[in-house]
Amino acid sequence: MLKHKYLFTSESVTEGHPDKIADQISDAVLDEVLRNDPQGKVACETLVTTGLAFVAGEISTSCYVNIPKVVRNVIKEVGYTNAVYGFDYLTCGVITAIQEQSPDIALGVDKGGAGDQGMVFGYATDETPEFMPLPIILAHKLVRRLAKVRKEKLVDYLRPDGKSQVTIEYDNGRPQRVDTIVISAQHKPGMKLSRLKEDIKELVINKVIPKKFLDKNKPPKILINPTGRFEIGGPQGDTGLTGRKIIVDTYGGVGSHGGGCFSGKDPTKVDRSGSYIARYIAKNIVAAGLAKKCEIQIAYAIGVPEPVSLTVNTYKTGKLHELEINKLIRKNFDLTPQGIIKTLSLREPIYKKTACYGHFGRREFSWEKIDRVESLKRGIK
Repeated sequence: MLKHKYLFTSESVTEGHPDKIADQISDAVLDEVLRNDPQGKVACETLVTTGLAFVAGEISTSCYVNIPKVVRNVIKEVGYTNAVYGFDYLTCGVITAIQEQSPDIALGVDKGGAGDQGMVFGYATDETPEFMPLPIILAHKLVRRLAKVRKEKLVDYLRPDGKSQVTIEYDNGRPQRVDTIVISAQHKPGMKLSRLKEDIKELVINKVIPKKFLDKNKPPKILINPTGRFEIGGPQGDTGLTGRKIIVDTYGGVGSHGGGCFSGKDPTKVDRSGSYIARYIAKNIVAAGLAKKCEIQIAYAIGVPEPVSLTVNTYKTGKLHELEINKLIRKNFDLTPQGIIKTLSLREPIYKKTACYGHFGRREFSWEKIDRVESLKRGIK
């Protein structure tokens, strides 16, 4: 039998990446509303560039939010604390353009309907303990480690911006080895590339990549700061926008994506809450042993509580027919927006910490629980 080998690549970015700064600001605004008004409606977008943060959107709430203060706190926490970065929390300008949510949308949302039309996807696989694809999990771990090295001052030259990319060789659908690792790390001027490469390999890569995925006969290609220099970064180097890293936020390009971003949206927006429940369902199905891989699609119409469609794809790994799994899902999960919000406790101020290093594969989030396994197994019997 011929082996079917292929390469698959995923990327991630640090919290100092300009798009991720924008995501964190949007979600920090959402958290501040929910902290004081759990029923608040938020659709918040952020743009960051050299010396400027621009926050716009629709917010309906009974509380007051000091948006410039929220913005500056996020920028400070990320690490842009010095004007030499071209963007820092003390001197950057903050512009806001906020209006209330449209009353036409409220007609459907206030009675429990979806906040917009659209389709969402959730995915799970048994190839990692996190029930996530290996490339995206390793990409996230690399940039989290890079940020930790900077924050704990294990070296003194790193700055907040950074990216990672991991390529995995698969054989018959199972991960076999790491083929390529790419890391780009922002640094202070005048750094020798040779030292940076040595430090990143020792303090980041060697601390993250599992030895079982390293092949001594075919070691991975390692590319660190491939252009040779990465001094100008963050919003000075690239304008950042909310929702421009939706593949980083989800499954690294594995499976499908509905197209809507998550950050800055309250849970009545099914772009976000629907994606969370779809992941929750897919993960429980795989954890219950009903399939090795599972993708869930759910579609909604604006103002309508029940989804217009639910589709299951187990990639021919299911122990049951997909129509039977569909029936089990409808029996065990409430897919209305209000049902999702209640099941996953989504009116809590939990969202800023979702904005970096992926929304999935992290145990601290309610949609990562595998507490429906037994009920799904009972459904088989």
